[in-house]
Amino acid sequence: MTRALSFWKTPPTDENYMVAGWRQWADAGSTSSGLPQYLIELTGAERIGSIASQDFYLFQLPGTHHLLRPEIKLQQGYRQSLGRHTNEFYYAQCGGKGLVIFLGDEPHLNVDRYAELFLDAVQALAVRRVVAVGGVYGAMPFNKDREISCVYSLPVLKAELEAYAVRFSDYEGGSTIGTFLADRAEAREIEFIDFYAFVPAYDFSSLSPLVSGIRLEADYKAWYDLLHRFNYMFGLGLDLSDLLQQSEALIASVEARLTELDQKMPQLKIREYLQKLTEDFKERPFTPLDDVWEEELGDLLNKLDGDE
Repeated sequence: MTRALSFWKTPPTDENYMVAGWRQWADAGSTSSGLPQYLIELTGAERIGSIASQDFYLFQLPGTHHLLRPEIKLQQGYRQSLGRHTNEFYYAQCGGKGLVIFLGDEPHLNVDRYAELFLDAVQALAVRRVVAVGGVYGAMPFNKDREISCVYSLPVLKAELEAYAVRFSDYEGGSTIGTFLADRAEAREIEFIDFYAFVPAYDFSSLSPLVSGIRLEADYKAWYDLLHRFNYMFGLGLDLSDLLQQSEALIASVEARLTELDQKMPQLKIREYLQKLTEDFKERPFTPLDDVWEEELGDLLNKLDGDE
């Protein structure tokens, strides 16, 4: 490895996959930063390597004040901690497969070099496929499956991805770190897929100056819908029941907040607004064929029991 890219442990498995996320601007619902951290804690993954942070980050730009600066914590004038940019690789074994989890800071500078190092790591770790995650805020029902937008590096992947209930993106505009890496991955024939979850956000500022809106800072439902897909795609066998409970609790919490706001400010017509969103929304639930067959088999057995 180069000085900028280092590993102190190599995955022992032959079949390795990667989930990657960044602390970045496309991080609605903390999908890109929170989901990988949750996965690290869920699997007990250990840190195995890193990309050195030098040459990739700005300290400040005129007018941004503290936006780019590392955060420091002081007590009685003495430094307790100083935040630093990190780009780290973790590893865990799940279902007999190797799972590499990457969590980093989106670079400000030298993105071509950053992409080279990241993809060097993918190949050095013998990763068969990378899935990167991100989040985008949008007006959508909070109690429905999240819409998942998809970007991929190799045209051959599209046929398989159609089974994962995704919408293939037609976006034009500024690139995220994920889409930038997908572009660079194609030249190396690396399977690189970006999944972007649309996270509910409601702006009521045009209806009343007394309320700005609601948006989900940590969208556990988006995390669950993405990990449900990855669990099936990679055959990881992860127990996502706790995350499912958190997502259900989140939905109940949003429902309570909206009910309270509707009662306090009926002029906002929140229920009418949500009803219109639901009518215009096309839900794309991901239901693996294995689950469908299991459900149909269960229905059949129940029917036979009833007949007896």
